[in-house]
Amino acid sequence: MDRSFFRHAVDLSIRNYEIDWQGIVHNGNILLYCEVGRIRYLQDLGLPVTVDSIQGDSRVVVARNEIDYRSPARFGEPLRVLTRVASIGTTSFTFEGIVEEAAAGRIIAENVSVHVWLDKITGEPVPVPEGFRTLVEKFEGVALAAKKTD
Repeated sequence: MDRSFFRHAVDLSIRNYEIDWQGIVHNGNILLYCEVGRIRYLQDLGLPVTVDSIQGDSRVVVARNEIDYRSPARFGEPLRVLTRVASIGTTSFTFEGIVEEAAAGRIIAENVSVHVWLDKITGEPVPVPEGFRTLVEKFEGVALAAKKTD
């Protein structure tokens, strides 16, 4: 993943209970860090992420969540989570994320997650709302437009 495309970042601290018996961050926690990045991304774009917004007329579900582990993270290392929407299709959009050690930029993991908009009642895919598309396109600019998918 090209770091130059990422315009959103959030800093995190590793907590002692996130460490496994090997003395490194448990692999499952890396996915949680990516989720923190995605939620903060949406909030920073001005999108409501509340129980009411999640339980509205439609809902967004994760259809794919892929992670590549590059190096271990250890207690005491400050982390930075870089997040972006890489593409928006007809009914789905794709987040990309990089978890890195904040001071040196050493990559801990890379994440790709595909999210699908569904009708709350039928569970069938529905078009990505234009308001969402517009906000993301404005924030991401050319980096998103070059990777737009159906």
